[in-house]
Amino acid sequence: MRKHPRGLITLAGTELNERASFYGMRAILVLFLAATVAEGGMGLGTGTATAIVGLYMALSYFTTLPGGWIADRVLGERRTVLVGGVIIMLGHVSLAVQVGDVFVWAGLILVCLGTGFLKPNVTSLVGKLYTDDTDARRDAGYSLYYMGINIGSLIGTLVIGYIGEKVSWHIGFSVAAVGMALGLTQYVLGQRSLGEAGKEPGQPLTAPERTRMIRWVAIGAAVVCAAIALSVATGTFSIDRVTYVLTALAIVVPILYFVNMLVVKRDRIVGEERTKLKAFLWLFIASAVFWMIFDQAAGPLTLFAKNDVDLHLLGFEVPAGWTQAANPLMVILFSGVFALVWTKLGNRVSTAAKFSVALVVAGLSFVLMAAATAATDGGTVKVSLLWLVGVYLLLTIAELCLSPVGLSMTSKLAPKAYAGQMMGLFFLSIAAGDAVGAQVSRLQPAMGGTYYLVLGLLAIVCGIALSLFVGKLRALMGEHRDTDTAADAAAEQRA
Repeated sequence: MRKHPRGLITLAGTELNERASFYGMRAILVLFLAATVAEGGMGLGTGTATAIVGLYMALSYFTTLPGGWIADRVLGERRTVLVGGVIIMLGHVSLAVQVGDVFVWAGLILVCLGTGFLKPNVTSLVGKLYTDDTDARRDAGYSLYYMGINIGSLIGTLVIGYIGEKVSWHIGFSVAAVGMALGLTQYVLGQRSLGEAGKEPGQPLTAPERTRMIRWVAIGAAVVCAAIALSVATGTFSIDRVTYVLTALAIVVPILYFVNMLVVKRDRIVGEERTKLKAFLWLFIASAVFWMIFDQAAGPLTLFAKNDVDLHLLGFEVPAGWTQAANPLMVILFSGVFALVWTKLGNRVSTAAKFSVALVVAGLSFVLMAAATAATDGGTVKVSLLWLVGVYLLLTIAELCLSPVGLSMTSKLAPKAYAGQMMGLFFLSIAAGDAVGAQVSRLQPAMGGTYYLVLGLLAIVCGIALSLFVGKLRALMGEHRDTDTAADAAAEQRA
């Protein structure tokens, strides 16, 4: 850490606390939704519960697009992060209130909205700590930042996962609120270490633009409220229909956003920026496929742990949500190794190649998951916890090949006019993948192990296909021109 900017500690610490609250709630959410009312849960069916969790994850990243836009045009990244943290904390408080279902839905919405404000902008600030795009420390810095995220994820999953499942769901949500409050405190106290990064919006709204924005927000809110009121009045409103609409939205919006940047407002992106954006589009699709698989951990894999895995360990019954802790624990163990590898290799291994490997390895994890499901003999046998350990090991290796590298890639490829929004757009690939995963997860109870096998083979095929175009994507991204510079920087850092 001594070789990195001091602000990295502030930002990594903020995300550590925010991710503790987010992933702690993620560990218990599907279990809470599927638990009976007598058990203090919502009493939803398995398919609906997994779909809601998938959509919750999707919307948490979907809102990063407006969050990035607000930072770019209105508040600046630093103030947007602060506002987002406050909203997240209020969402957890709402979930902790044991009054009625309306507070549960309100809490989920607030956490999704706050995450959209905080997540892309704190990540974008990490990139701004490194002023030179060819600085070989950038990938290493993102890997260290990612390690901080996973320390928080591990703590949150263990603490909130235990309290929520063994003590009270709502007390678990209360602990998540405390975690976010700690993150806000740490962020405010560490402002000086960030220097001038993200203090002001990159492209502030003009007065006419501000008026148009207010008008369109008001119209959009009115349309949404009218649509909900109409569906309720006609008796067609249901949770399942809401998930279908939101899934379509998560798929259509990124398509429209790329069209807007590349066609409608193409004059804002000039020269090499346009070429890099085209490369980003293909890696966006690869990222969506990866996260469609990876975030099944929050739904089907956790319910598999609850229903089909022998969770007894040394005389103690491990909470089902704790199985999700395997991933952040492994990231903590391996992220330092990956940071050293990426620094040593510089740009000799392209971003597209790393994405290709990630897809293939993630696919193999679900092939293993299919075998684990077969070993339950139709749900009559509880399998060893080691099956899930193996699945999470492969998913973690895949994640470390794609996620921190993807964050670094986005900061490098982002056109100057869309810096904060581009980080939000990368997270939108997660939203699209999670949204599709939310709907396909409904098929798992009927398909059994075949479900995992089909998704695994899909990821492997996509990874192999991407590997065939590594050279072309590398040229589009301009990585071939930076190889010597990156290698020299890495050598200088080691010296």
